[in-house]
Amino acid sequence: MNRLIVIAACTVAFAGCHKSPQVHEKNASVEEVANAVARSGVADDVYLKAGEWQVTSTLEEMGIPGLSPQAQSEMKTLMGSRGNSKYRFCLTPEQAKRPGGKFFNRQADKNCRYDHFTMGKGKIDAVMRCAAPEGSMTMTIAGNYSADSYATQVAMEMGASQGTMKMKMHSEAHRVGECSAEDETRAKADSGTNG
Repeated sequence: MNRLIVIAACTVAFAGCHKSPQVHEKNASVEEVANAVARSGVADDVYLKAGEWQVTSTLEEMGIPGLSPQAQSEMKTLMGSRGNSKYRFCLTPEQAKRPGGKFFNRQADKNCRYDHFTMGKGKIDAVMRCAAPEGSMTMTIAGNYSADSYATQVAMEMGASQGTMKMKMHSEAHRVGECSAEDETRAKADSGTNG
């Protein structure tokens, strides 16, 4: 689940808000969406700044069926301490031109597909559905982005035998500077690029 949250949060960051190309995909895999974004021209290093990025994610709401209000509160506190995160990663110039690596994981869960994915002019709107043995998940993503920042609101509904668990998360990211040589080398290795 955390991997999907990272994908959702990072999906919006690799396009520029003042470029006219847009992406409109329906019933598409994560890889098909990544390819459409790359082909569209919105993922251009002139409009997306390579460098060190900091991402902050916050769990805002959570509802679990069948739990008492006290248990819900305790679970939210526990999940909040695990779900609230802050981390940094390096976006290389190559990744800025063609999303890959941690910015857009093309090897994301193969059981996930976008009902729709629309991105352009600084906005993103998407719905992704995933199937898993423990139940299905629907993720709705809405947000704004620019070359050096983004903010997203993600709502998830996870179906299981006891009912539907619901969560809402908010993520923000900002470019905070240049990558160190070591971080850039690691990012290139992670994404399979070498230059």
